[in-house]
Amino acid sequence: MISPRALRMIYLLATRIFAWLALLSRSSSAKNAEILIPRHEVVVLRRQVSAPKPG
Repeated sequence: MISPRALRMIYLLATRIFAWLALLSRSSSAKNAEILIPRHEVVVLRRQVSAPKPG
């Protein structure tokens, strides 16, 4: 019987392999969008937060 630790390791390895294969199948524009969207979110959030006032 396979131990729970070994099953978890197999599961993690399989998910990493499938994520890697999915990344390989994406177009470069999809990869660029995946990078640009969080950058835009950071810019928007920084505009919403006011600068701290000196004590």
